[in-house]
Amino acid sequence: MQESSATVQAGGAPTKERWLLVGILMITLLIAYLDRVNVSVLLADNLFLTDMGIKGQPVQMGLLMTLFLIAYGISNVFLSPLGDLLGPRKAMSLSIFLWCFSLFLGGIASTFTIMLAARLILGIGEGMHWPMQSKYVKNWFPPSERGKANAMWVVGLMLGPAITMPFLTWLIHGFGWRMSFFVLIGFGLIPLLLLWFRTTDFPNQSKHANQAERDWVEAGNKIEREQEAAAGNTSVWENMKVFIFNYRFWVLTFYYFCLASIFWGTMAWLPSYLKVARGFSWAAMGAWSSLPYILGILSVLASGYVSDWIGRKAPLMFFAFIGVSAGIYFAAAAPDNTTAAILISIGIACIGFGIAPAWALVQQIVPGKAVGAGAGMMNGVANGGSAFSPVLIGWFISITGSYVGGLMFLVGLAGVAAICALILAVQKY
Repeated sequence: MQESSATVQAGGAPTKERWLLVGILMITLLIAYLDRVNVSVLLADNLFLTDMGIKGQPVQMGLLMTLFLIAYGISNVFLSPLGDLLGPRKAMSLSIFLWCFSLFLGGIASTFTIMLAARLILGIGEGMHWPMQSKYVKNWFPPSERGKANAMWVVGLMLGPAITMPFLTWLIHGFGWRMSFFVLIGFGLIPLLLLWFRTTDFPNQSKHANQAERDWVEAGNKIEREQEAAAGNTSVWENMKVFIFNYRFWVLTFYYFCLASIFWGTMAWLPSYLKVARGFSWAAMGAWSSLPYILGILSVLASGYVSDWIGRKAPLMFFAFIGVSAGIYFAAAAPDNTTAAILISIGIACIGFGIAPAWALVQQIVPGKAVGAGAGMMNGVANGGSAFSPVLIGWFISITGSYVGGLMFLVGLAGVAAICALILAVQKY
């Protein structure tokens, strides 16, 4: 089916409101990752570590990311069904309000306990946000466009850290660590205003999408709509049973757990690894820390177009994690610091090839009425489980006195992710 068919039926050119929507989702995710990863830069700041009383304590340092991820995972699982009831627009606006409150609390924190509380609230707030991004895509895009749509908003996942690392390095170095929290509150208002005043839960509620665009989306989703209508009114549990007892959903979830563990593990420790283990200066650390995510933007965008082109998702996910394992392994073994920074950047960037296809698969496996709950379940279990990755890396650093053990742990996770993707690839996903 071509978009021109909708043009003929509706008698005019379809608007592109759905693509503006996905741009807003990308901005929202970008801002979310600014909020999430500021702690990664703070772990390399001696004044922050001293003020929080955790200098020279890698396990406590890792706990700042771990506690956020535990709250984030629990919130994904238990609050995403609430998001299905409220709708993505209201649910995401509520999430952003909680982000801003957590950042204010972090900015005034005088003890490590208060900082942990701020990270806990941030995790709860952001836990309901991510599944609603998927809900928006499910509502606004036909299956033939979801690979590109998912890739576009997932770009924010890589763009956020790419901007955050050098920007917060400059901000914290020049104005102190507390200022980073207050500046991020201002940034949080941007997606809040865009979501509330420019988006709607469905195309037929939008004043900016014309009938031709609504017909195009509806025609693409017709089969899914008919299946949902035939199912009638069902309870949340009846909708969830469809994917909870589908082992393919759990293979995909375990794959995403490995992906999230590697992503958060490297994000939490990369600045510290480059500065402490590889001896880069503060300025060089900020620049090198952004490289994996700059490359990741390209890999995320490429994954969306390639997966839509070949009509398969799992093969791309498999090769992505072969690249991840190779990049991190050879970075750990590299004797030269610059070579190590380049290789680990390539390895982390390869994660991008496996993210958007995974979200397209969950939108394929999970029925439309439960896609928010299904996406929340996958994201919550995966990120909740991955919460222990940063603190485990800290533990490996503590007992071995070296970052190599932690990196090998991530290589092993990449191998497991590749096996999960291979299982799905054999089944023609």
